[in-house]
Amino acid sequence: MTNRKKTAALGLAAVALFAALPAWAQGAAPAPTVNKGDTAWMMTSTVLVLMMIVPGLALFYGGLTRAKNMLSTMTQIGAVAALAMLIWVMWGYTMAFGDGGGEFISGFGKAFLKGITPDSTAATFTAGVAIPEYVFICFQMTFAAITVALVLGSVVERMKFSAVMVFGAIWLTIVYFPIAHMVWASGGKFFKMGALDFAGGTVVHINAGVSALVAALILGKRIGYPTERIVPHSLTMTGIGTGLLWVGWFGFNAGSALEANGSAALAMINTFVATASAGLFWMLAERVNGHKGSALGFCSGIVAGLVAVTPAAGNSGPFGAIVLGAVASVVCFYAVSVLKPRLGYDDALDAFGVHGIGGMIGALGTGVVYAPTLGGPGKPDFDMAHQLVVQFETVGTTIVWAALGTVVAIYAAKLVTGLRVSADVEREGLDLGEHGERAYN
Repeated sequence: MTNRKKTAALGLAAVALFAALPAWAQGAAPAPTVNKGDTAWMMTSTVLVLMMIVPGLALFYGGLTRAKNMLSTMTQIGAVAALAMLIWVMWGYTMAFGDGGGEFISGFGKAFLKGITPDSTAATFTAGVAIPEYVFICFQMTFAAITVALVLGSVVERMKFSAVMVFGAIWLTIVYFPIAHMVWASGGKFFKMGALDFAGGTVVHINAGVSALVAALILGKRIGYPTERIVPHSLTMTGIGTGLLWVGWFGFNAGSALEANGSAALAMINTFVATASAGLFWMLAERVNGHKGSALGFCSGIVAGLVAVTPAAGNSGPFGAIVLGAVASVVCFYAVSVLKPRLGYDDALDAFGVHGIGGMIGALGTGVVYAPTLGGPGKPDFDMAHQLVVQFETVGTTIVWAALGTVVAIYAAKLVTGLRVSADVEREGLDLGEHGERAYN
């Protein structure tokens, strides 16, 4: 064989050998590898968030209502969450996290989960590491479900069940999915700006809280509010719901790391200490204002702390989280006990006073506690002033978007079904009037 032929043969052999090598050996990026440990953790986190909705939020909200509306409140929460799950797999997931699209919504290429199989993967925050896309879909599904359920806290005891369902479908589509895309998707407007929202301060709590206030203002006050004494019928149920929320919130916060790693561990300890701080500081605020430290106050403080630490869960050191929880708790206490009575709006279960106000404090405070000088995980060159500008813009846009979207959704529901039950049904209770059942015989 001539030298020329030998060279050609060796060249062909080299090409064949190179083609047979795995992608990483050729210098290309490796295909994502599904990590079984991360996958197991994310499946667990997803179920924990479901527990936050039913039975957690259902019991928490239900106990705060009057006995005649207990089942109605639980049913509205469960049904609207179930509706959110179905809408999520039809068009919600693709709007928030689908391929393509722009800064405000994603593309519709994954509508009805088109092209997704058990082998499809979703990236985590570590290059080359992934979880099954179905797991990511389910995890984010529970966030959508609990957010729309939180809105109902302001309108219980007077809103029609049919109106709740129509409102929920429209609100998810025009409010929740775009905000989730803007903040959490890689192509989203605020994600590209560098907004810090680890687990949903803007996407979940400000979104739900502001929407709850707007819905309550449009719906109007309950019969007898505020002249009649309207008190929770079962603080025992509320206490059980609070405990379930706190436990489930570890899936909410630590699960948002998308991996079983140090970031998840940081979110875990912050979810402990910020919440503990907030529960105690609410009771302290009661004492300072001449009241006894109450079980209701402790439960309210727990939720306020959970709300405030949500955006900061993986973006703060433990002591920053303690301060954030304390500040949010005290401010939420005054929002509920002073601001609401003075302004006169009927936010029945304080969805705005706790989730809206607490979410704003958490989202803005995250821009502070992220600083490494305060124990946060930020880089040494962290620019707090710039970050606060980004946080303010993200919070402001979320407030406006949620308010306007809620106006559209609530009036659409009014047009289709009407909003309020009749005065007779409201006096009798929605359990019997809307569902033909009693919580207690």
